[in-house]
Amino acid sequence: MEERYSVRGGNPLTGTVTISGAKNAVLPAVAAAILTADDCIIENVPQIEDINVMTGVLRAMGATAEWRGPNSLLINCANLHTVVAPSELVVRNRASFLVMGALLGRFHEAACCPPGGDVIGQRPLDVHLAGFEALGARVERRDDKFWAQAKTLTGARVFMDYPSNMGTENLLMAAALAEGHTTIKNAAAEPEVACLATMLNEMGARVSGAGSNTIEIDGVPELHGARHVIIPDRIEAGTFAVAAAITQGDLTLESMSCDHLDALIFKLREAGVEVRPDGDRLIVRGRTNLESVNVQALPYPGFATDLQAAVGTLLTQARGVSVVYERVYENRLLYVGELRKMGAEIVVAGTTAIISGPVSLVGSGVRALDIRCGAALVLAGLAARGTTEVSDIWHLDRGYERFESKLRAVGANIIRVSGAA
Repeated sequence: MEERYSVRGGNPLTGTVTISGAKNAVLPAVAAAILTADDCIIENVPQIEDINVMTGVLRAMGATAEWRGPNSLLINCANLHTVVAPSELVVRNRASFLVMGALLGRFHEAACCPPGGDVIGQRPLDVHLAGFEALGARVERRDDKFWAQAKTLTGARVFMDYPSNMGTENLLMAAALAEGHTTIKNAAAEPEVACLATMLNEMGARVSGAGSNTIEIDGVPELHGARHVIIPDRIEAGTFAVAAAITQGDLTLESMSCDHLDALIFKLREAGVEVRPDGDRLIVRGRTNLESVNVQALPYPGFATDLQAAVGTLLTQARGVSVVYERVYENRLLYVGELRKMGAEIVVAGTTAIISGPVSLVGSGVRALDIRCGAALVLAGLAARGTTEVSDIWHLDRGYERFESKLRAVGANIIRVSGAA
């Protein structure tokens, strides 16, 4: 039976939230376990649906993937019996395409259909496939799948047309076991890419420069097992930071990396929110009068596209006109239509949103169109008069661990309900 969130606004959020491990760092880490026949233990793993799908992909190919505790995952890929990823699972999660680089690196052959995931715009696979070809693989389309094959993989100098996270990660995994030296120019610099590089080095790879736009890899003959700890989820942390701001609350976010949120911290301060980093904690206090700001969503270290919807929602409460420019995905503004149902005054021109405020949001029935849209609508519900019913919350289950439980623990009036609204 379909579940939804019922959110009643008006409560300032106060207290402490512990930030979970980063979804977008775990998914490539799970794929990286393919690169060795040894055990890989991944710690600080959130129990969310995207992880279940990703481990299901590996299990379907013959791997074992077992929870050793609430947030510890053991993966062994010694007995993989196929290099073909299961299409029925790949279409549920875009990150499933990351098995291509790992399979190609270890077995010199890989096959996978185009992946699914959120419908937030074109995320072409060209940079992945061009990278594989640069290392010496032959890539072709057979029926519904891309096939990559190589007698040997040879290090190369690769320029990526776009600094794609997953494209960089796929190429990193393939190059780790290639012969010779690989240089990736215009690589994605996201913390999640650097987290994967750390895991690969713990497995015996020789990767340097991750976290910058130039990554160097010296190929090694084989990799071994490792124990790897996942970084905190900067998007979850950012979501709760905005929750404190939009409810005029006072939250302490702990177990997080404040330097991964520089762009958000600066914009919140510009809007008038009190934000104070304190080691691995971030203290966020909302204020009554918010000021309008302009925001551009860009590749890291720019403002994260995954936080654009949350901040766009916050700016409905700011005085004046704010402008949000989406420079990453062309469909990332789909949430605007749902916010308008709640009284938001937003005009969209292409990939730009013009937000006028402050407005008094009113509880309404809305739909989570993707993970981040769903989070933004919950935030709107926390600030609205009356009750907001958010449907299609399976999106949120894909990306946030115990979302409603964490919100309730700091004072939110939110429950999960089943059946018709």
